[in-house]
Amino acid sequence: MRIVVDVSPLSRPRTGIGNYLRGMLAGLSEAVGGEHELVAFGPSGPRGRTRIRAALDGLPLELRLPLLPRAQWWRTGWSRLGRPPVESIAGPLDVFHFSDWMYPSQRGGVRATTVHDLVPLRFPELVERGTRRMHSRRLDAVRSCDVVFANSRFTAGEAVELLGVPEERVVVAYPGVDPLFRPDGERAGLGGPYILSASTLEPRKNLPALVAAFELLRRRRPELTLVLAGPAGWEKRPLAAEGVRQLGFVPDEELARLYRGAAAFAYPSRFEGFGMPVVEALASGAPAVVSSHPSLDEASGEAALRADPEDVEAFANALEQAIDGGGERRASGIAQAARFTRRACGEAVLAGYASAMPR
Repeated sequence: MRIVVDVSPLSRPRTGIGNYLRGMLAGLSEAVGGEHELVAFGPSGPRGRTRIRAALDGLPLELRLPLLPRAQWWRTGWSRLGRPPVESIAGPLDVFHFSDWMYPSQRGGVRATTVHDLVPLRFPELVERGTRRMHSRRLDAVRSCDVVFANSRFTAGEAVELLGVPEERVVVAYPGVDPLFRPDGERAGLGGPYILSASTLEPRKNLPALVAAFELLRRRRPELTLVLAGPAGWEKRPLAAEGVRQLGFVPDEELARLYRGAAAFAYPSRFEGFGMPVVEALASGAPAVVSSHPSLDEASGEAALRADPEDVEAFANALEQAIDGGGERRASGIAQAARFTRRACGEAVLAGYASAMPR
């Protein structure tokens, strides 16, 4: 098979979707074992192409990265227009796996995509207008796929319920944790014990609720700092408070050190597709306190403490419990994270392609 994967999301600084895509490609390259051709296709501008090359460095795949000015505008127009088919630029293919960013037509072969979450449908008020528009245009393209991958059983159920994708066409391919996130290694030193949270600063991540719980906990534990790591988003509510430190976007190497050095990791999100930062924290040996929303059940397993983030006192108590009993939960967290490997993700995706091939 010649498998063409749209890698356009890697043209931006990597967060959740970009990290999933990079891990999926790493796993696919292991799973194909030289038996199939794997092509990374991503029309992008000069800076975006540099980022894609850096993200995929070391992976045994072919790069097809046409250089385009105003690449995002071009990709959107190509998707809307529906022509020319992707083969005219990417070459002949047996599988085309498109992303959230681009969904051109194709002449033949298996058509595939990945659904990471359906927040714009469940909670449209929690996303930006541009994101709502992008997802609404993409829905018909998702429904046209021969196979739709989901990053969790929860999201698979959402795709069936909200998009009407037949259940037999949906395949779960869990994200694989980057080997960078492990318990051994250098720890961040921030001058004292800290609670870490890692996410884009957006309303869905529910960080004001975490700040409120932290303020309550800090009355009993004044030595604590709350560290918020993640790029600026569209969260308008204030996050500044005594003892709160915002780091902005941090590269994965620094994030790994932050996880390892944390007294506890907190994830108060209202809704997720999977919740990869939870798994990264557990893999790094950090005790985790995670929102009780069911969308986070698969990432958390039995290893994370769960609490309703809208119950400030309950969340604060869970954080204190995690800090005091972190050593006891470390082994179960590492074991939980070990379930999610890149190789397993790649094998699930490759099997999904094969299942959609004409018989």
